[in-house]
Amino acid sequence: MIQIEHMFVAWSEQGGQTNFVTMNKSQLPKSVAASEQETELLALRSLSFETHRATVLELEKLLYKAFPVLDRGFIRVVDYMGDDNAVVQAARVSYGAGTKKLREDRGLIRYLIRHRHTTPFEMCEIKFHVKLPIFVARQWVRHRTANINEYSARYSLLDNEFYVPAPENLAAQSSVNRQGRGAVLEGEEAARVINMLREDAIQAHAHYVEMMNEDNDGMIHEDRRGLARELARMNLTLNFYTQWYWKVNLHNLMHFLSLRADKHAQFEIRAYADVMLDIFKQWVPFTYEAFCDYRLGAVEMSAQALKVVQGLIAGKAVDQSESGLSKREWRELMGAIGRDI
Repeated sequence: MIQIEHMFVAWSEQGGQTNFVTMNKSQLPKSVAASEQETELLALRSLSFETHRATVLELEKLLYKAFPVLDRGFIRVVDYMGDDNAVVQAARVSYGAGTKKLREDRGLIRYLIRHRHTTPFEMCEIKFHVKLPIFVARQWVRHRTANINEYSARYSLLDNEFYVPAPENLAAQSSVNRQGRGAVLEGEEAARVINMLREDAIQAHAHYVEMMNEDNDGMIHEDRRGLARELARMNLTLNFYTQWYWKVNLHNLMHFLSLRADKHAQFEIRAYADVMLDIFKQWVPFTYEAFCDYRLGAVEMSAQALKVVQGLIAGKAVDQSESGLSKREWRELMGAIGRDI
């Protein structure tokens, strides 16, 4: 699809012929019309193509659809390659579906994940369009084995959109985890924090616009030159929203989700991971099932922890001081096997 002035031209190929459709913004669906980018995505969503590539019907239904996350964020799938069968093909080094039964395909995928044979999962890829707070993006980007192209505040203006946590997500520092949350803040203290977050962000954006002497309508004061965008952005708070395209293979997606969909992950990034888990399930259901069984819902044990479990099964009395485990390891193990400390 291309844009010509204020008209959009989309095309598809059927029966060897190329069909063109022209439309203006008023003819496009109006559920998402905040930007030309979103308008273009809506136009793409209205098209269909014939292909010899593997497609997944349930994921096709989700393409270009924005799923809301947090107060102003979203995540959408814009492209993908491969399916469960692509993993199986790569593992068997064969072409086509062959004569293997679905039960055998499922069993092979479960074997691959159980024994950490990762290369076949690298044959599948997926690309997301994500809108997220900058501080969440800084956590996300620690997963380095992916491709990212982010909205540039050197070239474009950042909107006055920032994240403010809901009251139920405002918590004090955990007393047992240096990078976790404890009890939820309540009453006046919670209201005070929310007001500070909101006021700081509003003031930061006002100063950002003032320093540049520019807003979305152009220059504000003709007698001032204004600061360069690449410098003015430094004053913005980390709860402002950014956007990017993030492309990742299935193996690295599972690694991302094993950490970010975990109950110990920060709430804000976990909110995105939870949406991605649902998308993952629609895309490669056999792989998703095995991932949940062997990675997300599984427990990894040290040699010492395994000896403790074996001792408990044998009916022996085992305590932390004799186990070879630290207090934290002991607490985690007892929690994993459902025993009171």
